[in-house]
Amino acid sequence: MFRTWMKKLLGRGDSEAEGENIMKIIVGLGNPTDKYKGTRHNIGYMAIDKIAEANKITINQHKHKAMVGSGFIGAERVLLMKPLTYMNLSGESVRAAADFYKIDVEDILIIYDDISLEPGKLRIRKKGSAGGHNGIKSIISHMGGDNFPRIRVGIGGERHPGMDLADYVLGHFDKEELVIIEGALENAAKAAELIMADDMDAAMNQYNTPKQKKKKKKQENKVENLPEQADSKEENMPTIENKAEESPETQEVKTEVAAEVKQADKIEKSAEKEGNLESIN
Repeated sequence: MFRTWMKKLLGRGDSEAEGENIMKIIVGLGNPTDKYKGTRHNIGYMAIDKIAEANKITINQHKHKAMVGSGFIGAERVLLMKPLTYMNLSGESVRAAADFYKIDVEDILIIYDDISLEPGKLRIRKKGSAGGHNGIKSIISHMGGDNFPRIRVGIGGERHPGMDLADYVLGHFDKEELVIIEGALENAAKAAELIMADDMDAAMNQYNTPKQKKKKKKQENKVENLPEQADSKEENMPTIENKAEESPETQEVKTEVAAEVKQADKIEKSAEKEGNLESIN
């Protein structure tokens, strides 16, 4: 709180010259271009749109390798960001904005998808590891630590039987899911407002979904023998309707997502194993 007050008093140098005195940043993770608009992996983008709508902030500027918009959430002047670097390079965009506005890592909120949570469930934390998410890995690497708040929005759980997990993550929500997701996005926006007001505990208490014990069930569609993920640097990706003719860029994104899903699945199984050992002991 004292640090925030000092920033208001002293201003921000170059950013102040542009008429901005950004105090905090909210970042929604996703992949750019219309091809990925509205997909499960882009729920971070959707959350930013919801926050912008609720607080009358227009996102129409291209800065810091992202689409951005600034405005007030309560008493705080906030920058909303949708990185355009592709998911696994998100840290480049976040670091560029943090350096420009001289924002501490603790004042950057990240919103992103979580395959291990049921659709619409929220998990809010003050800090933590990447949990297999490539966008968070990139941010931790570029920011030099994981001490930043985050809101994870569930897109997975047991809702993807009979599907390749990479296709599922990069697919669109069905009508039933959209109703659930709309409510989750509204709650994520409200939680973000509390976090911007330095009330993280209230955000966690009000909007965290209680953990439920999962039934043991083997997933039939594991992604095996995946190649190493590659950096996705392409700026334009054509829309391909025929899946058999996917472009190299699309295959690259799918490879990245498949590796991410496999890692998340591994972490989830490890956590379940530890839980079972605790109950035995």
